[in-house]
Amino acid sequence: MRTRNLLAELPDDVQEEQFETLAENPHARLLRIISPPHFRSEPFLQQEDEWVMVLQGEGILEVRGERIRLGRGDSLLIPAGTPHRVLDTSAAPHCIWLALHLHASEQTPGAEV
Repeated sequence: MRTRNLLAELPDDVQEEQFETLAENPHARLLRIISPPHFRSEPFLQQEDEWVMVLQGEGILEVRGERIRLGRGDSLLIPAGTPHRVLDTSAAPHCIWLALHLHASEQTPGAEV
């Protein structure tokens, strides 16, 4: 087994968001996202739940029209089908996110309908 520091090995010049899959299976995908300074995204409307956490820096999200500021260590669960986007990210240090996408299963055996 090999350990890894998610705040090491960072690129010097980040011009666009960088996505790195850290782990995935049929039910979930874990990403490290490095945002460039003052990044602003297009709106997202995802079919899976997304849990995000800021590892470094700061980011401002807009979720259902509400501005939410997240700093180092802050996390947020964004339910599937919730409109959201990034409004701004810090420049020094770069905003680094940990994002967990939880895929909805078609039907869990034994679950009530």
